Amino acid sequence: MSLITWSDQLSVGIEEIDQQHQKLVQLINGLHNHMLAGDAADIMNKVLDRVIEYTGFHFKTEEQLMLEYDYPDSATHKHEHNKLVDTAVDLQQKLKSGNAHITMETMHFLQDWLQHHILESDKKFAKYLSSKGLH
Repeated sequence: MSLITWSDQLSVGIEEIDQQHQKLVQLINGLHNHMLAGDAADIMNKVLDRVIEYTGFHFKTEEQLMLEYDYPDSATHKHEHNKLVDTAVDLQQKLKSGNAHITMETMHFLQDWLQHHILESDKKFAKYLSSKGLH
């Protein structure tokens, strides 16, 4: 069962960013499936590690484009990225120490964050990139 379903509504119209968003959706859905299956903590930790790793890669891509195209709202956008990374790393540390578990609340946080970030911040950023000729 998918937590997030990719649709054209989530597309920002920049091929590289859309492909990375689709991969993030797959990774979050994979984490959700492992949680529903009740998989062991070490499996969940590895899957969460992959989500965090790929999220960092994706954010670097966006932030490089912000720099390259002189995006005027880059500070706010990067701040959103940093807040998610801080939250995810905090969860990761709690999981590894045995002080937390991945719950539906965690999954809904990831789902809401990703969808809102794409639909608001990333769409605004993509519109700017499109105005500069990037597709």
